[in-house]
Amino acid sequence: MRYFFHIGYLGTNYNGWQKHPDGVGVQQVLETSLSQIFKKPIQIIGCGRTDAQVHASQFFFHLDVSAPWDFDLVFRLNNLLPDDIAVFDIIPMEGLPHARFDAIERSYDYFIHTYKDPFLSSFSSMYLIMDWDIENMNRAANLLLKYNDYRAFCKMPDRNQHTICNISAVQIFTDNTGDKLRFHISANRFLGKMVRIIVGKIIEVGTGKLSVDEFESHLITLQLFETIKPAYPQGLYLSKITYPYLDTPPRSNFSQMLAGEANSWKAL
Repeated sequence: MRYFFHIGYLGTNYNGWQKHPDGVGVQQVLETSLSQIFKKPIQIIGCGRTDAQVHASQFFFHLDVSAPWDFDLVFRLNNLLPDDIAVFDIIPMEGLPHARFDAIERSYDYFIHTYKDPFLSSFSSMYLIMDWDIENMNRAANLLLKYNDYRAFCKMPDRNQHTICNISAVQIFTDNTGDKLRFHISANRFLGKMVRIIVGKIIEVGTGKLSVDEFESHLITLQLFETIKPAYPQGLYLSKITYPYLDTPPRSNFSQMLAGEANSWKAL
């Protein structure tokens, strides 16, 4: 039998989702806890990967078992897991759907605050910039919808079979004070560090270091940037995973929490 696990995690203390020889990954922590509960080695398949220190307010993995368990696994697992990993739901699935390959859309949100705040430092990225060129940032962001080859926005494009990504939504938001920004993007797939590279280049557009035309030229020519500086990892959240047979709302609404009030985000 196959089950989908709906989870969320803060990535601050982890070297990404996947098991890694150079540090602890979220996958490793979950497999260790599940193996302890079931008293046998357990392996799980996640819906994707996240970089070191990147968060996931929604994430799915699947687990196969020979027979259903007769206890409250959500309670036991949450009791055993550290505070920065939470299991929200366990969903029995018919057949053998795949947590990674069946996902049709993934969404990310990137949060920026423009002032020093120790209470935000692990959950949002600080950029001490007061005068953003929001108009040009929006112009650059909207260009992403016109193209589908993101070779220039990938750290190591030749490691991929192809660099085609179909972006379905992109938008920049700010809070009522203008002190915080949120960048939202959805696509069928993302390349390694792609979202952080895009955000980094849009920040360069917003600060006048890169023109909108230069930004678009890399989408057209696929030429790599001379310098690639991804945006800081702690501001990035994998925020929504959608399947043709499963469209579960995220349990945690980080846009509201980071804004400080329920309706303070506005589209730019």
